Amino acid sequence: QVQLVESGGGLVQAGGSLRLSCAASGRAFSSYAMGWFRQAPGKERELVASIGTYVGNTYYADSVKGRFTISRDNAKNTVYLQMNSLKPEDTAVYYCAASLKWAYASMPPADFGSWGQGTQVTVSS
Repeated sequence: QVQLVESGGGLVQAGGSLRLSCAASGRAFSSYAMGWFRQAPGKERELVASIGTYVGNTYYADSVKGRFTISRDNAKNTVYLQMNSLKPEDTAVYYCAASLKWAYASMPPADFGSWGQGTQVTVSS
């Protein structure tokens, strides 16, 4: 397993941008597909973006497509989520997660074996 620590959350106005980072420790980071999930109060945790072991393999939820970009730097053991044109409905706790599976589709939380502690993103209107 890998240990994951997120950073970069905060308060931003609608239309603004944030970049989340997730630093991984442990072995074989490059062997894991990585995902960013979010969970708003009273809602289920949802996958917003994922990236496979090949950087060209990415998935985005329809709600963030064209606004968010996931990337990874295996040399730094880090995965990023660039969030642009933020909307109030993007407000949630964002979690980084690692999986030994990959799919060009929304993967359920159960497919991810390692999780970070979460970072709060709040978008004001």
